[in-house]
Amino acid sequence: MTTAEETPGTAAAAAEETPRNETDAVAPAAPPNLAWIGVGIVLVVVLGYATKYLDKNVPAWLADTGLARISKSVEYPIYAIAIGLLGNLVLTVTGLRDRLSGGFRTEFFIKTGLVLLGASINLSLLVTAAGPAIIQALLLISGVFLFTWWFAGKLGLEEKLRALLASAVSICGVSAAIAAAGAVRARREQLAYAASLVIVFALPSIFLLPYLADVLGLSDAVAGAWIGGNIDTTAAVTAAGALAGESALKVATIVKVTQNALIGFVAIALTAYFAFKVERSESAQRPGAIELWRRFPKFVLGFVAASIIGTWYAKTAAAADNTAAQAVATNLRTWFLIFAFVSIGLEFRVRSLREAGWRPVAVFAAATVVNIVLALALASLLFANFTV
Repeated sequence: MTTAEETPGTAAAAAEETPRNETDAVAPAAPPNLAWIGVGIVLVVVLGYATKYLDKNVPAWLADTGLARISKSVEYPIYAIAIGLLGNLVLTVTGLRDRLSGGFRTEFFIKTGLVLLGASINLSLLVTAAGPAIIQALLLISGVFLFTWWFAGKLGLEEKLRALLASAVSICGVSAAIAAAGAVRARREQLAYAASLVIVFALPSIFLLPYLADVLGLSDAVAGAWIGGNIDTTAAVTAAGALAGESALKVATIVKVTQNALIGFVAIALTAYFAFKVERSESAQRPGAIELWRRFPKFVLGFVAASIIGTWYAKTAAAADNTAAQAVATNLRTWFLIFAFVSIGLEFRVRSLREAGWRPVAVFAAATVVNIVLALALASLLFANFTV
């Protein structure tokens, strides 16, 4: 088995590792400081309101300037991430970032926003898109995962880091990396490498893919399927989908939710592989159905339930009442997504990426290129005649 010293990272990071004879790779966490967490949440909300303020007023401020056209095309995900990165810089300089980080609830905000998005997606769209989305997810995840695993092996990366990188780039970024880390008992800095790479590559994709979709003249369905199948994090998919348009956002969300639903299966496969082949532990137990359920992203069920309820309400309620309900759900969804994008900026860490060295970066970059090409081919094939 490969030693810690063979994994990219600093000597200091390696020295901080838990002893090799321990089975749990992550040391017990200190009790959370609820006061600092509360302050962190308040900061996210304040920066979210600043995002909303800029999104509403910047086009008016620049209406009579040469930047008027550009300002109209800049939407709230861009403002939110930019403000989050700026806040990150200030907090890092002042030494407050780590204390407040417990309040940067990206996962909660994005999952809540996506459940609310489900309320605006008609069940018929969800059902008709599920077939091609499942086919795309299976082919894309398999192809990208296997390429990443193979290429990382060629560059000599340790198997646990290979598992994290392959899961992150092929499924859904940080969430998949976390699930994989638990499955293979990865070390803490390995998860930090993978999470940092996900964010670094996801941020430019938010703006690049909608632009390329427009340049290539892709339909809303193909653009959404491409974005949903290619960008690693659910939050970044939502941001890019919002920039590409409401119709593209709906398809992108369905495709990404479909990929997310496979996290549990991949985690179980990795658990079995590392327990029975890599670690060869005599005490290892075959993972069962309960482990699959534990890994399964529960917000997917909320997304489907919201779609069912929204579709039923649209058919039974008066048109005016349905419009008002949709407006409330959309407004709440926007707020939660704003908070999620702000948190993305606040959570970004340059240090973890710098410590990783060039090999994980090279693996992730190559896998991203493969993902872009394969996702575009599959989206163009499976969603060519799909209408939103």
